Amino acid sequence: MSIFPLPVFERDADPANRIALTDEEIYAKLKPPTSIVVRFGRMKLVGEYPYRGESKPGCGSKLVVKTFRALEIAEMLTTTCSNSGCGKSVSRREMLEYVDNSGGRDYPFQTQGEVLRVATVEDLNQWSAAQSGMKGVLQKIRSAAEDARFPAKIVDVEPVLDQSVLVVYYLSDERIDFRYFVEHLAPLFNCRIEMRQVGARDEARLVADYERCGQHCCCKNFLKVLKPISMKSAKTQKATLDPLKISGRCGRLMCCLRYEDETYEELKKRLPRNKSRVGTVDGPGIVLESKILVQLVLVRLESDGREIAVPVEELCDPENCPTPAAAVAPDPMRGMSARGILRKVDGSNRPTSAPPSSDRRQEQYRERSQRLDSNAATSTQASQQSGTPAQGESASQKKRRRRKRKRQAEADNTARLSPDANPVGQPPVLPPHFSPSAEEDDGDELDDGGEGGDGPTPATNAPGSAQDASGAEPTMQGDGSGKRKRRRRRRRNRGPDAGGDAHGSPSPPPRD
Repeated sequence: MSIFPLPVFERDADPANRIALTDEEIYAKLKPPTSIVVRFGRMKLVGEYPYRGESKPGCGSKLVVKTFRALEIAEMLTTTCSNSGCGKSVSRREMLEYVDNSGGRDYPFQTQGEVLRVATVEDLNQWSAAQSGMKGVLQKIRSAAEDARFPAKIVDVEPVLDQSVLVVYYLSDERIDFRYFVEHLAPLFNCRIEMRQVGARDEARLVADYERCGQHCCCKNFLKVLKPISMKSAKTQKATLDPLKISGRCGRLMCCLRYEDETYEELKKRLPRNKSRVGTVDGPGIVLESKILVQLVLVRLESDGREIAVPVEELCDPENCPTPAAAVAPDPMRGMSARGILRKVDGSNRPTSAPPSSDRRQEQYRERSQRLDSNAATSTQASQQSGTPAQGESASQKKRRRRKRKRQAEADNTARLSPDANPVGQPPVLPPHFSPSAEEDDGDELDDGGEGGDGPTPATNAPGSAQDASGAEPTMQGDGSGKRKRRRRRRRNRGPDAGGDAHGSPSPPPRD
């Protein structure tokens, strides 16, 4: 199959007709930059230095830079000159605005220096050799600090390209006089020792690697200004207040709490305060809680006590809001699935019994109490008539019932012992429900005559009663029972100190 040239592609292949240029053509038209922004050092310092070379480096190139300390290897970030022609270059005005927005005077921005050249292979090898020997140097410095009793923690050391300066970072909360320690270190390394005091956040920037989120520590990756963070930011963002969960590798509050703090503050100003009175479409209510990000307010209505979530845009003046009667009733099927709506529609036609209200339950309880009281009164009346104990009868009620039976029995006995009721020579007839056995059973609870009794015990016949043929007076049955009761009562009144307990049982004799 033969290939036929298309006029469109043939015209694009001609450089005279092409609008877009290749990378080689763009690089050939570039001019060497006059000012370059670089990053150098273990603390990731940023500086803008002039450049007078003929090479045209790009972003990420390694450069040999003369800084305020010594010769160092730096990384090119961008160019700030107008004649560079690079698409990633920025102007000097944009660079200064970035510095002001990132911390202003606290931003580690340096201008005292110069970019000498693009780093060669020899420069990179020399820099790698200096970095590889820093682990042993750090151990020596820490041993020397222990010998000299240096009251600080040695965090890290940093060399320069020509190894003329050795920077030592130490952690301390107070100012320390390190002159004696520097004099002790200078003969060991034959170079100038520079001591740099750092804080807890700077220590994390030097030695930390990853944070709990799985990313590199922000202080080591891109943050240059480490401002203090208060607990107020965590409270505003509804974060947990456990210091162990919101603290970073440095032991301080995490820097990411400051990223959205300004946004939270602006959104919080739009929300009403808790426990304040607001107006809604359903009537006035009291604010219980608010959600900052979603801009929702939880309101408890004053009319029926319901709690509803209202967007902040729908809040109004509580004095001019619609009344609950004029408010539109909410859709009862809002948020339900299709199956739930069908189930509710089918079930609405079926008669269902509404749950009893609190008033109805009180009426039922009152009716039940009256019914129980009437049943108890009926059973008590029936027991009094029949003489049988009623169910649930108390001890005092039993005692009154027995006394009433005894008085009734005495009245019946008196009537039967009268001359008109009993013929001469016939013994008196006692009622069937009155017997000595019954008296003995009730003796502990009844007091029949004597001391404290309700009435006299009929021990003999009444005056005027008839005698038998032998001339002896007839006696009542149960005469001995009254004596036994009186004896038991005397023992009970004497108490346990008189030789018997409260129930009349004799106490055991004392032992020698």
